[in-house]
Amino acid sequence: MEQSLSYVLVTPYTVAKSRTGGVLSRLLSRISLELVGAQMIALDQTITESYATIIKTREKDEGFNTSEMLSSYIEQNLGPTSGVKHRSLLLLFKGNNPCEELAQVVGFFQKETRIVEQVIGMSIRDTYADLIYTDENQEKVLYFEPAVITAQSQKEADKTLALFAPWLEGQNNLIKNRPAEYYKNTQQSLVIIKPDNWRYASSRPGMIIDMFSRSGLRIVGIKVLKMSVAQALQFYGPTKDGLKAKLAPIYGMQARELLEGEFNVKLPEQLQSILSDSFGDMYSEEQFERIVEFMAGLKPSDCKAENLNKPGLVKSMVLIYEGVDAIQKIRTILGATDPNKAVAGTIRREFGSNIRVNAAHASDAPENAYREMGVLEAEKNDSVTMINEYLKTL
Repeated sequence: MEQSLSYVLVTPYTVAKSRTGGVLSRLLSRISLELVGAQMIALDQTITESYATIIKTREKDEGFNTSEMLSSYIEQNLGPTSGVKHRSLLLLFKGNNPCEELAQVVGFFQKETRIVEQVIGMSIRDTYADLIYTDENQEKVLYFEPAVITAQSQKEADKTLALFAPWLEGQNNLIKNRPAEYYKNTQQSLVIIKPDNWRYASSRPGMIIDMFSRSGLRIVGIKVLKMSVAQALQFYGPTKDGLKAKLAPIYGMQARELLEGEFNVKLPEQLQSILSDSFGDMYSEEQFERIVEFMAGLKPSDCKAENLNKPGLVKSMVLIYEGVDAIQKIRTILGATDPNKAVAGTIRREFGSNIRVNAAHASDAPENAYREMGVLEAEKNDSVTMINEYLKTL
């Protein structure tokens, strides 16, 4: 059966309140669909009005005549306010009957419940959305926040994606929507939610984002990435010599101890240096290859030259955080490289397995953030390419 594409749009209020991780956790852990794209967007007034029209004229209503309310909400909240654009998060999901699955997890609107014990929190909207009326007759809305928006039919999803595609063509993946003076005192940090979090459907990626939200920093860029072998080599290349210098003597010492134990003989210390320069150096090279394999899904030595720049075999998520002292704030929450040495409550302590499989990466200095963003092309996003390829199949 041909797989279809649909979307979830996380509203500016939900993004600003750092609820993005919670929303993503619900989606990733409760659907059979694949998350194939993610992009932080800032809608202009024209695209906002066109999107509102699609929602207003949708064929399938969510109940309580909410299409009209959603359309009005979009016009008032997704577009610019006094010239300032707002961050929304566009998530793309692919699979069989994606609209039906996403609608179930997103949920429907609860009418205001007078008794708090009757409130439930099963779906995303149960937890994060509000629909409050001014009176018991529920004729006039006092407050409405949908938290997320998703298509109610595949026809509506296709129409929305066709609207977004040409607009996305000209959008930078990094949102810059604050006054110039704001950027004088800010840093940007690159974060990678590594492949070990994507091996099976789980809430882990969302939980990691939720932990990073403690920093109070803004997410200004996000994308789903299958890192190529070439990108992995360039990204981790500066660590290669340091890795060898650190690991080769350790492996040389371990090799000497193993030989002494196996043959029950005391070997001279000079042999350890020889082992470090030969076996230790060789094994360190193998460890570097394993790092690349972990991030790209393929060892450099097994990758043909013509495939070096092709997308890798495993998924990661790249996020760009922005704010005052962003590098240090993110690194503190991330924790030490070795999960066993990381402080309790840090991401690597909670989710890491070992030095290589340690849940997430974060830039350790402003200059490295700049370099890493260049290697992973942080300003570019493949979401529009994915949408266009899908639309060609219709």
